[in-house]
Order: sequence, then C-alpha cells, then structure tokens
Amino acid sequence: MTSPDTSAGLTGERRQQIKAIVCDILEIDEDAVTETSLFKEDHDADSLRAIEILAALERTEKITIDQAELATMVNLAGVYKVVEQAAGR
Repeated sequence: MTSPDTSAGLTGERRQQIKAIVCDILEIDEDAVTETSLFKEDHDADSLRAIEILAALERTEKITIDQAELATMVNLAGVYKVVEQAAGR
C-alpha cells in the first residue's frame, strides 16, 4: 500500500527506519506517531530534539540537511520529504 508520491521516493523499509529514529529520540512509542502528528504540539518535543533528529538522520542516511529545513520537519511527513530532497541532491 504505497501512495503515488512515494514510488520514486523512500521505500517502506527506509520510512520505518526513519520513524524508529524519530521515536527513539522523542522517547515515544512508534504506535503513538502518525505521519501528520506534530512533534511539538502532539508529542511535547522541544527544538533540541528536532536538532537531534536532524543530526541522527544525517548520520544514518549519510546526507546533509540544512538547518533551515527544521521548519519542515514538524512531523513524519515533513521528515520524509526533507530526507528525500537531501538524498536527491
């Protein structure tokens, strides 16, 4: 079950790995996070956690993410988008 916009993007396995990283950093259960749940508002994440997520993704995905992208990384959908864009460079 893939949406049309993911066919050329991240695989389901890669999305799951990214979700696991995000949930580990936010210290929340993976079942509690949806693609659209907001890290700050729904999961009490602070800006330091967002930077930790960015750094962990750079390390594990071997990509570079501009810190300006933090504004997009407010939920999993945003994180997936930023990772896809960074990997495509």
